[in-house]
Amino acid sequence: MTDGRFVVHTTVTIGYATPWRQVHAMLLEAARRTPGVAQTPSPYVLQTALSDFYVEYRMCAQIDKSAPARRAEALNQLHGNIQDVFNEYGVQIMSPHYMADTPTPQVVPQSGWWPSPAQPPQETERG
Repeated sequence: MTDGRFVVHTTVTIGYATPWRQVHAMLLEAARRTPGVAQTPSPYVLQTALSDFYVEYRMCAQIDKSAPARRAEALNQLHGNIQDVFNEYGVQIMSPHYMADTPTPQVVPQSGWWPSPAQPPQETERG
């Protein structure tokens, strides 16, 4: 922890058919959407493994201790934003295990983000 912040990191695995530069950009976009993520120092992405069927990416960022209040909530919001961004761009997250290519990517289009009983956020809240 430094300067009233704590470090968060998360890992996703993505198939080789997705350009690594796109994955980096999507993870950084998810970090930008997450409340409290510090822009200085900037979040960053590392490729931590070149596995048989996918690349492992780790995104690291610093979050102000005051917003959100708990580390678990910060990761919850970050993970939700990662899923949203990857779905928006039609990129399948292959974590934790990958067995075989599917005929179509396993993503949820934005029109399907709020099936019952889920409720969309209020206008002031980012979903």
